[in-house]
Amino acid sequence: MLAAAAGITAVSYAARKKKKVSKPDEADQAAVQGHKQGFYEKYIKRPQDFCCALAAIIVLSPVMAVTVLLVRLRLGSPVLFKQERPGLDGKVFTLYKFRTMTDEKDSEGNLLSDEIRLTSFGKMLRSTSLDELPELFNILNGDMSVVGPRPLLVKYLPLYNEHQARRHEVRPGFTGYAQVHGRNAISWEEKFDLDVEYVDHVSFLGDWKIIFQTVKTVLKREGISSETAATMEEFKGSAEER
Repeated sequence: MLAAAAGITAVSYAARKKKKVSKPDEADQAAVQGHKQGFYEKYIKRPQDFCCALAAIIVLSPVMAVTVLLVRLRLGSPVLFKQERPGLDGKVFTLYKFRTMTDEKDSEGNLLSDEIRLTSFGKMLRSTSLDELPELFNILNGDMSVVGPRPLLVKYLPLYNEHQARRHEVRPGFTGYAQVHGRNAISWEEKFDLDVEYVDHVSFLGDWKIIFQTVKTVLKREGISSETAATMEEFKGSAEER
């Protein structure tokens, strides 16, 4: 399943050699060379993530406690939603979020659609990003970063093309470049392009710019859902290869 992500350098090189491209563009060069960490990413980003997550947990602990109580009263137990997601290099970890949906099922025992199970209370949690707060513990654990491509579903791994698979060259983020440039209101292809652009330009100033833009996006409640779904349509693969 992770062949596309793990073997990207060799595959990209072979593809270029076969096509006899003498002057590859910037995207091709990045794919061939692989992700190279700069000083910030190698020595500062992870300690910074830990300190920021710890400070946020301490400051927001009253908010999290109230949210736990409200989720328990409105949606029942369990309070936390847990799901396996791929992280750095495609390594799978358990993501934690506050629950936003009911467990309503049809007559055959299948879960109803997101639109039906997502309550007004759940929509409020999502629009304010309160449902994301437990991910701060994922950051403490080293599974996630404050800023990076959002962690998606494990089943999407074999559907990425070589370009899109590069989003796993860094830790997934609590927020990201795509989240402040459309969130769920943009297409999957646009989102993945923004993810890879972030991977190729990780920087201290860039991360803090995204963090401040995230606050603005959350306050304005922008890009919470796509035009045709309560959250985001399922990714079914990209026809375009890069």
